[in-house]
Amino acid sequence: MREDDLQTFFQHRLDPQARHMAAFTAENPLDENAFTIKWAKILGDKSIVKRTILYDDRLAGQIVRFEQFGKAEISYWIGREFWGRGVATQALALFLEVIQERPLFARAAKDNIASLRVLQNNGFTISGEDKGYANARAAETEEYILTLQ
Repeated sequence: MREDDLQTFFQHRLDPQARHMAAFTAENPLDENAFTIKWAKILGDKSIVKRTILYDDRLAGQIVRFEQFGKAEISYWIGREFWGRGVATQALALFLEVIQERPLFARAAKDNIASLRVLQNNGFTISGEDKGYANARAAETEEYILTLQ
């Protein structure tokens, strides 16, 4: 992942349908300055494993492994123009070859069927439920917690 990738990542977040699916975004996901500051920290943090996802030599998204609530967790974002092509499923499979620690956790809004399918196709199982305020939806939203053992 390179700093040059950030502009495309931000462009992906401008898509209202993608933000709705992700649900749990930054407080103001349209604030490019806040986005750039946050990602500069992520790029500089050696404890976060981050990769750019390419599809046909085009930047399709990103995937990261980070600590949340004292647990190893993964998260990814795929640009909508790449949805439905198996990009997320394949990217996660490749990422899991790099990140071999277990258990590994992920979260997805309960109605984000596509992301749940990506995670389950890679061996994650639903291990819990939670709910919280989702900035992208401006509402409390239920989510599944998934675990890869």
